[in-house]
Order: sequence, then C-alpha cells, then structure tokens
Amino acid sequence: MTTKPRTAVVTGASEEVGSILHNNEEDPMISLKPGVQAPDFCLSATPDQKVSLSDFRGQPVVLVFYPADWSPVCSDQLGLYNELKPEFSEFEAQIIGISVDGVWCHLAFSQNRKLHFPLLADFEPKGAVARQYGVYREKEGESERALFVIDPEGVIRWSYVSPVGINPGADGILKALESMARGEKAVSIRN
Repeated sequence: MTTKPRTAVVTGASEEVGSILHNNEEDPMISLKPGVQAPDFCLSATPDQKVSLSDFRGQPVVLVFYPADWSPVCSDQLGLYNELKPEFSEFEAQIIGISVDGVWCHLAFSQNRKLHFPLLADFEPKGAVARQYGVYREKEGESERALFVIDPEGVIRWSYVSPVGINPGADGILKALESMARGEKAVSIRN
C-alpha cells in the first residue's frame, strides 16, 4: 500500500491553521495538528546533557523527527538543514533533530556529518516523544519523517509528515517561519 500525505485544515480559536498529515490505514496514529500546544519533553543530547523543548521558549523551534541516523535520506535531510542554518537563524529558529537512536550513535553521526544543531535520543522509553506527537511507527520501531514548526509560545504552527523515503526539504519550514515573522497567527501552507 502506498502512503499518500493528505491536506487537512483545522479550525480553532477563530484562526485557520494548516497541516499535512499522513494517511496510513496500517498505522492509525495521527500527528498533532497546528494550533495545539506542543508537548514538552526532556531528552538526552549527550551522555550528560538533557535538552527540553521548554529550554527554547521565546523563540521558534523546528522539530525534525527522522527514522534513523546514517540512512541516506536522513543524512541528506539533516545535511540540508545544517547548510540552511543561517536562513533559520534569521528567524532565531532552533532546529532540533529527534530519532530513536541512542546518544552515542547521535554523537558519531553528528560529528561525521558536522551537524551544528542538537540530535536528541528518543531512546528509552523507545519512541515516547514521537508517540506524544503522533509520529511513531510501531511496526518499524522508529519515528515518521515529520516536521513541526513551533512558535515562541510553544504552539504548533505547521506540521508535515513525509513519506519515509522522501526528503521533505525546507520550503515548508521556511514559509512557516516567514509567516510567523510577519505576525500572521494563521499558517496555511500547501506543499
């Protein structure tokens, strides 16, 4: 069965927000929609350092859930975001990568790829944060390839779940950040 993303528009608090959600009949988990408060979490970035979403309150955050370090698509996707870090910095946005890989795997991967943003280990309990965001693939034991743009108040403003084998790029992220920078409360983006 082929998984096709579908567009969903959610209405709430008198504002329209946009999202692209996955539609997978084998995995009924639905990702969190724009307009809801992003669940806080605390995950390991290194063996002795934990990072919480709330650490970045007051600035935009881009959460990048990805299946696994070292896979070709993940390597390309995270490498792209690393190259675009100056563009994300124009919006004072913090990129955070999250996968079920362990801390040591993340450290080796990050050093090898020369990444300059944190990779967090959603390792134990495995996929707990991905489950909170509705993007855990139970059968595979890894997360979806999913993006969430979170505003400075901690509200999800845009999300996208990509087919696992496809790099979602950065256009949607940048459009969401531009919209937030213009002071638009509503983000309605169609990829």
